[in-house]
Amino acid sequence: MKVLIVEDDQFHASYLQDTLAEALPEVTETLHAVDGLAGTTEARAGRIEAVVMDLQMDQQNGIEAARTIWSERPDTRILFWSNYSDEAYLRGISQIVPEDSAYGYVLKTATRERLKLALRAVLIEGQIMVDREIHRFQRRITLPRNALDDSEYAVLLDLALGLQDRSIAERRGMSLRTVQNRLLSLYEKLGVLDDDVDDTTGGTVFNKRVRALNRAIAMRILNAELLETSQRDFDRWRARRTVRRVPAR
Repeated sequence: MKVLIVEDDQFHASYLQDTLAEALPEVTETLHAVDGLAGTTEARAGRIEAVVMDLQMDQQNGIEAARTIWSERPDTRILFWSNYSDEAYLRGISQIVPEDSAYGYVLKTATRERLKLALRAVLIEGQIMVDREIHRFQRRITLPRNALDDSEYAVLLDLALGLQDRSIAERRGMSLRTVQNRLLSLYEKLGVLDDDVDDTTGGTVFNKRVRALNRAIAMRILNAELLETSQRDFDRWRARRTVRRVPAR
């Protein structure tokens, strides 16, 4: 069995190689890629079936790399290994995991024994396994009172890209009224208040759209890697739309 490690930090890559050797005697070869772009190339060339994937990397982040790998080989087993438990990462992963695929999410702060368990559970046994802290975080962000549903999150991503309401409506297949309602819901859930008024001018203190983005980043609902991925998704959507609008000759 071959395992691909996609990790840009050499110390962490060596640690993973040693842990894999201890935990999985079934592994016959361990390959290493230094970023997501190299990882997708290596996975394609070597027909890799098991991957340990960092999330925050240059060139291409772990979510983008995993999406490419899964699009070509949906049965690939991927264990995400990260310093971060951001909602942005959790949502990003949940949106790309193929149905019935084995995957896991373990923090780099986990003990070596915990990492060994995760490696065996996901890469060998084909289970779904997330770290306890990740699981607690998932439960917290899915509380109905505070959680953003998928349509609200989609509007938030487009808002972060700078799209105006009509463009969001076109891209997401919503009416303009629906987009505006989603924005109002976002403002409420993100704590963007209507009573932030300047006493001297009577005007609002904050631009609500910018304030919502500030709150989403502070709450780790958005991060740089997810915004990069969202920009690429938007670029692909815009390219397809342009092709559709080119008149036939």
